[in-house]
Amino acid sequence: MIPESNSYLCDDEIQRIMRLGKILLCVIGIHAVIAARSGTAPENSLTRVRIGGHVGDRIDLCIRERVMKEDADALVEPFRHLTEGRKWQSEFLGKWMLGAVSAYEYNGDPALFSKIQSAAEAFMATQHEDGYIGNYKPEDRLKSWDIWGRKYSTLALLAYWRVSGDARALDAAGRVIDHLMRELDERGADISATGNYFGMASCSVLEPVVYLYNATGEKRYLDFAEKIAASMEQEGRSGLVRKALAGVPVSRRSEYPKSWWSYDNGMKAYEMMSCYEGLVELGKVNGDSLLFRAAEMTAASIMSDEINIAGSGAAFECWYEGRKNQTLPAYHTMETCVTFTWMQFCARLLALTGNSVYADAFERAMYNALMAAMKDDGSQISKYSPLEGRRTEGEHQCGMDINCCNANGPRAFALIPKVAWQVKGDAVNVNLYLESGADVLMYGRKVSLSMHSSCPVDGNVVVEVTPEKPVRFRLNLRIPQWSGSRLSVQVNGEPVGIVLDGGYLAIDRAWKRGDVVTMDLDIRTVVERSGFHEAVVRGPVVFARDSRFNDGDVDECAVIQTDTEGIVQAVPEYAPAESGMWLTMKVPMVTGTDLEGSGANEPRPVMFCDFGSSGNDWDPSGRYRVWIPKTLNMMKEPYRKY
Repeated sequence: MIPESNSYLCDDEIQRIMRLGKILLCVIGIHAVIAARSGTAPENSLTRVRIGGHVGDRIDLCIRERVMKEDADALVEPFRHLTEGRKWQSEFLGKWMLGAVSAYEYNGDPALFSKIQSAAEAFMATQHEDGYIGNYKPEDRLKSWDIWGRKYSTLALLAYWRVSGDARALDAAGRVIDHLMRELDERGADISATGNYFGMASCSVLEPVVYLYNATGEKRYLDFAEKIAASMEQEGRSGLVRKALAGVPVSRRSEYPKSWWSYDNGMKAYEMMSCYEGLVELGKVNGDSLLFRAAEMTAASIMSDEINIAGSGAAFECWYEGRKNQTLPAYHTMETCVTFTWMQFCARLLALTGNSVYADAFERAMYNALMAAMKDDGSQISKYSPLEGRRTEGEHQCGMDINCCNANGPRAFALIPKVAWQVKGDAVNVNLYLESGADVLMYGRKVSLSMHSSCPVDGNVVVEVTPEKPVRFRLNLRIPQWSGSRLSVQVNGEPVGIVLDGGYLAIDRAWKRGDVVTMDLDIRTVVERSGFHEAVVRGPVVFARDSRFNDGDVDECAVIQTDTEGIVQAVPEYAPAESGMWLTMKVPMVTGTDLEGSGANEPRPVMFCDFGSSGNDWDPSGRYRVWIPKTLNMMKEPYRKY
């Protein structure tokens, strides 16, 4: 039973917060928390996932070109020198290790494991006798990015321990945190007063501290975790629980800072979400339901106020009411670190609550913001992926041949298989409609599942269920938000009634070899609007104009043509392999402002491609655009309404 008590707020504050009535989204999923905490039944588990098609190709490319080709020893090198005082070299090895371990868990490549093992051995060799792993000078410890780096070091060690079983890695992780606790005590330092962004960078160490408690059962780690959470709630700190429960939007969590890259900026997206991930993990251990509520209310704020059409957000790496401002060109939008952390946050809340809204958000980010971040040859991952312009290589940071997003991006690609198929209790959840397959163990019996999907070209999905012997379990099929009402589901040709629970259609039966589930999702090409701009979307995939088509100015105004139901009569096609694109589509548009010339007011087909492919050759002479300026027609729509 999850207790309703909370150590961060008094009873009067809790009652006031509840009266605000701003916890709708969190309530949807919170009823499932107890079941989520209990975990999957031991006999039911996911043993293997395979992703094919376009998404699978991009995952494989990222692993081959980014993860395998990274010079891991160059990432270890800074830890051999105690010379730093303000930069973040100490995050790169940890981020790479986390992506590499997740990639290995997906593909089981022995060469990748060997690379991980070599890096881990070299990394552990840098640990000092007192337990410190980092590159900060003693006098500068606990400042700037020092604790943030220790977080990634600890996460990396725990990840390596998970796949290798090497007890030295778990011991090293414990020594890192033990040293951090001693140093904070010896210097009389409050962790939420250290580092940047109201201490959120430092306090995000909460996540691996909870993992360490789970791995060891040592109470001192749980005590430290709760101390971190309490520290954040002090006046003048980030206040992530109390501000979330009070309904404060994420872009208003602090005053506008006088100095952007400073302690006084409480809008930093990546670090904020990282702290909530730690709070969720702490809530699983201590049963504090307000931690879950705060995380879900924050996710609700991010979805409603920040996430743009491509599934990500932030400008200059901070929340800025980006949803309503997304048609405005802005510097440094959709940092890949933000995209990944948002996807990971959604994946964590999906596992916690079983609420498919998080799978919908994950899917939109995956197809668009994430795919747009990686160059067509897989050699680079961009720092930023704006909705218009051109993509470029990010800076080399901290005097090293890497940056935060090249290090972090592979983690997002490796996360996809972990979300696509999941086993929860007596059910297999189908979260993403990809060319894919999964092997599961249900009540001691092996079951092979394979999916053939044409999404987003059409809504046809076929799931083949092949158990070694008949076995009963639930197959939970996510019904996406983008699917219209004209959808159908059949099992062996027999219709299934559409009754949803948390956004899923549950099929509970004794499955036997040869059973086939067919779905016809109602996928359409539609126009999404924001202010006086329009964009083309099909299912979860956003489309963009691209100058490589040479069919007009990508920045010209236009009116996208729809039928009486608001549907665009356009269906994507697979692009030729040599184009470097995935999908193309001819969209009927009346372009420009001239209605007098011959045929000027007649629609013409204009080429679009999926946003993930737009500008993916990173040619500095190219240009792409998602939001098309809509031409005003005063005869039909008074300008005053805009």
